[in-house]
Amino acid sequence: MFKSATAKLTLWYFGIIMAISLIFSFMIYQITNHEVGARIEHYQTQVDRPSASGILRVLDPNDSLVTSEREAASQNTLMLLFYINIVVLGSGGLASYYFAKRTLRPIEAAHEAQARFTSDASHELRTPLTTMRTELELTLRDPDATKEDLREILQSNLEEVDKLSNLSRMLLDLSRLDYGKLELKPVDLGKLTQETIDGMHLPKGRIKFDGKTDHIAVADRVAIGEVVSILIDNAVKYSPAKSVVNVKVTGDKHRAKLTVTNGGEGIPPESLPHIFERFYRADSSRTSSKTPGFGLGLALAKQIVDLHDGEIIASSRPGKTTSFTVLLPKLR
Repeated sequence: MFKSATAKLTLWYFGIIMAISLIFSFMIYQITNHEVGARIEHYQTQVDRPSASGILRVLDPNDSLVTSEREAASQNTLMLLFYINIVVLGSGGLASYYFAKRTLRPIEAAHEAQARFTSDASHELRTPLTTMRTELELTLRDPDATKEDLREILQSNLEEVDKLSNLSRMLLDLSRLDYGKLELKPVDLGKLTQETIDGMHLPKGRIKFDGKTDHIAVADRVAIGEVVSILIDNAVKYSPAKSVVNVKVTGDKHRAKLTVTNGGEGIPPESLPHIFERFYRADSSRTSSKTPGFGLGLALAKQIVDLHDGEIIASSRPGKTTSFTVLLPKLR
């Protein structure tokens, strides 16, 4: 589809370039011919001044020399314009193809991303739905199912419903970020991080926070709070149960900086470039059944940070530590 669109767009660009080139060539040819004719006429009247006898000698306009010179000038002009149009033809064709590809590249990338996103979302939705249906069918076919069995099935289905609710919420958040606007205001990143940690109700001693309250970023408070929550939640999930997650807020004159570091298996080097892609999850150590998630959190965090003209960086030493750093513009 995009190859055909590229070819059509190239032809349109090429046609416009050639039409402009031919129009200008015709205008230049006409102007040149008119100028040559005017110069020859002027030259004809200036060849000889009046002689002593008072007779003005003027060249004959139909003189063979005048005619040949005029034809030679016209021919030379046509040849020059022909070569110029050949150059325009070649360079215009290449430029048309380049700009056609460049024009369609973002659309093609968006189309591929949308197709991949739809496929991944369908897969993630299908898994819990299939689990719920299987459990319900088995229970309905079992005539000896007890009240305790039914309670267990309902509890399991409730967990799957929670998963679907979380997935729907994250998909909705991503959709809103695609088309919504943020309310950028001065936000104390240190204070916001502390409030987010307090609101997560994590086990005591699980988080070690080091941050000052004088790093004021220009940000949407709710959106950045979501980023902080996502990074801390990921760090807790993918680190040993009793390990400490270090959260630090620092900054310089221009940017406020949030760093979340945890121990654990880490992220393989080959996975680092992809961890911010939607539905991407790294190796099996980070995608085991004991670690719930859909691979949307980091994609959501990156999109939020990008909308703030900020930067999010991931680094990892497999088997040791993993760090996520968020840089946000400060209030000046």
